[in-house]
Amino acid sequence: MPTRREFLAFSSLAAVAMAATACGKKADNGSSSTGDKDTTLTYWASNQGTSLANDKEVLTPVLADFTKKTGIKVNLEVIGWNDLQTRIQTAITSGQGPDVLNIGNTWGVSLQATGGLLTFGDAEMKAIGGADRFVQAALETGGAPGTKPASIPLYGLAYGLYYNKAMFKAAGLNPPTTWEEMVAAGKKLTDPAKGVYGMSLAAASYTENSHFAFINAAQNGAELFDSAGKPTFTETGVVDGVLRYIDLMQTDKIVNTSDSQFDNGTLSVTSFAKKKAAMIINQNNADATIIASGMKADEFGVVPFPAPKDAKSNVASHVAGINIAIMKSTKHKEQALKFVNHMTSESVQETLGKPFSSLPVLKGGKATFTTNPDELKTFTEIYNTRSKPLPLVANEDQFESSVGKAMNNLFAKAATGTKVAATDVSAVLKTAQESIR
Repeated sequence: MPTRREFLAFSSLAAVAMAATACGKKADNGSSSTGDKDTTLTYWASNQGTSLANDKEVLTPVLADFTKKTGIKVNLEVIGWNDLQTRIQTAITSGQGPDVLNIGNTWGVSLQATGGLLTFGDAEMKAIGGADRFVQAALETGGAPGTKPASIPLYGLAYGLYYNKAMFKAAGLNPPTTWEEMVAAGKKLTDPAKGVYGMSLAAASYTENSHFAFINAAQNGAELFDSAGKPTFTETGVVDGVLRYIDLMQTDKIVNTSDSQFDNGTLSVTSFAKKKAAMIINQNNADATIIASGMKADEFGVVPFPAPKDAKSNVASHVAGINIAIMKSTKHKEQALKFVNHMTSESVQETLGKPFSSLPVLKGGKATFTTNPDELKTFTEIYNTRSKPLPLVANEDQFESSVGKAMNNLFAKAATGTKVAATDVSAVLKTAQESIR
């Protein structure tokens, strides 16, 4: 998944990319040299399912339907997340790549800055059905503020607070609606002697940590970058938000100190599924792992990630997910736009939503990743009304890496019993801020 993977600083390659494109395969400004029935598009899909083979199995009939309707063939290649960033980098710098590709939506502005992707101006947007079809917050991930997007939302994801229904019922607790209620519930449900904790976190995952630095700062009304695109990591609201998150382990003690070694979200999800934790904060695609780990779908519930009582914002997630883009160097712009229109159609969104555990990126779209109506309603509401895009700046990837890794270290200190104070948080955030170029 995109918001859990490190991305290279594409923005720094902008000048090189545009120069290389000029001497590589040239764009034809949208005039296709062949008709639909003579065209074969190359499509790089990101790994969304349980394996690359599973993705191909899921996507093949969707692409076959597109070919049946338009005559346009599609050469599919599914690329794992460990390789996708390098492949995209090479394609942009050389001008030799696919016609259409998937990208992590947090990469949208960085990739836009390279100049290697097609801009969706008025004509291009009209060709895919218009901007009004899409959830606005999701569409905003496609480019810097005030610009035309260079990628379009394809699969939506959002964070929610998963809780164990039986544990809450046995303790006489209701699902938390505020941060304070969440912490109180976590304390009541924590029993170290039995190895059970109120919450599990991927405390060694820099991507997860950076996401919660952003969400907690947003709840405090703080921004991570100013209007000029300069980092503001040492702002009080950011520091307080990060410390509040670290305190779940060090002060509230509702998170097991061993979680400081959990370097990916799957580990905390498994802990929850094995009933070693009563709550986790995870994206909606956690369902598949929870169920595969032995927990039944009716054993857990989901509510929005709660904000403090005095929060300045009810932001509960960043706008997570996958975007679809067209290479500027394509010789088949018209056909590529038809393909993007197909992939973002209501029917395809519903078809792919279940196997890829994604939320619809269309306004009023039907979520199909679960049959639980309450969970569907909760995640749809979070995604549509309580999500905010991560900073729409070209060096967003540097923020994720620098701040996320700083938080990894803070959790590691807290796990050893070393007190982490606001001054410590401010110091590491200052270092992270100074590293941004």
